[in-house]
Amino acid sequence: MSTKVKAKLPSWFHGELYEEGGTVRNRFSGEEYELNNVELSMYDFVIGSSMVMEMGVHHDSLVIELRKGLDWFRKNNPKAYMVLLD
Repeated sequence: MSTKVKAKLPSWFHGELYEEGGTVRNRFSGEEYELNNVELSMYDFVIGSSMVMEMGVHHDSLVIELRKGLDWFRKNNPKAYMVLLD
């Protein structure tokens, strides 16, 4: 598993920072991508926020932070974004 940190998490991120990265599989396409610990932390935040919204919870702050998380991914690892989140 990858532990190399390529980018720091933004100040607005209040989720858990994992110690290790891992391989993530796109739930729709089945494609996989290796993420470092920072990327995996943000990925889980984005997916978790999406799931909460799918359950019907729509707080303005959640929507804003979800969009910030997606923007962070587009900027910091566009290839992973295209495979996992696009």
